[in-house]
Amino acid sequence: MTKLSIAVEPRKILGKKVKRMRSEGLLPANLFGKDIKSESLQVQEKDFRKLFKEAGETGVVEVKIKDKSYPALIHNVQKDPATDKSIHVDFHKVNLKEKITAHVPVKLIGEAPAEKSGVGLLLQIINEIEVESLPNDIPPQIEVDALKLEEVGQTIHVKDLKIDTSKVEVKSDPEDVVVSVQTAEMKEEAVEEAPAPEEVEAIAEKGEEEEAGEKKEEGKEEQPSDSSQKGENKSE
Repeated sequence: MTKLSIAVEPRKILGKKVKRMRSEGLLPANLFGKDIKSESLQVQEKDFRKLFKEAGETGVVEVKIKDKSYPALIHNVQKDPATDKSIHVDFHKVNLKEKITAHVPVKLIGEAPAEKSGVGLLLQIINEIEVESLPNDIPPQIEVDALKLEEVGQTIHVKDLKIDTSKVEVKSDPEDVVVSVQTAEMKEEAVEEAPAPEEVEAIAEKGEEEEAGEKKEEGKEEQPSDSSQKGENKSE
């Protein structure tokens, strides 16, 4: 299996100023993990788009910062619904020898006979399954066989999914319904509205502003006070 990697650079631009970065083809990002200090980064949006297409949020990638390299999972990708372009992303640094929790996408395979014949409509209720495993054992996706669904009211639960439990522990409730066959009226009632583009942009900006605030606080903590400096000079 080919190792996926991406080159990133340290980022000094924070808060609302990142809009200018995006117009230049740069994507604001963060690297975080249990045993490292969080770092603000920037990456070429076109490079990330290619990487994300191959790795998704379940494939381990090598994040290269200057002369250092970290194994990580792509996490919390925020997108602009109007353009489908990523506007912010996190890289979660992982220990390849320690188990972690991850959310694996669910993919429907085949056309349900109930939908094909016009008896009912297919409603996918769960799009991701929470699992726990070593980073390299996380499945890229979990497939659901829709060919078994022939009548209104039929369902497939989490416990019905084919998952290699020798390597992967399912954390989602086994009784949760993943997909079901419903009438058109039932499906219309169940579908929720997606967030508006301005709402997604606001969330991304809020995260950048909070990050900028944290950086300022870190700077204050690292800078010694005048009184402490005077005391040190006097003692010398």
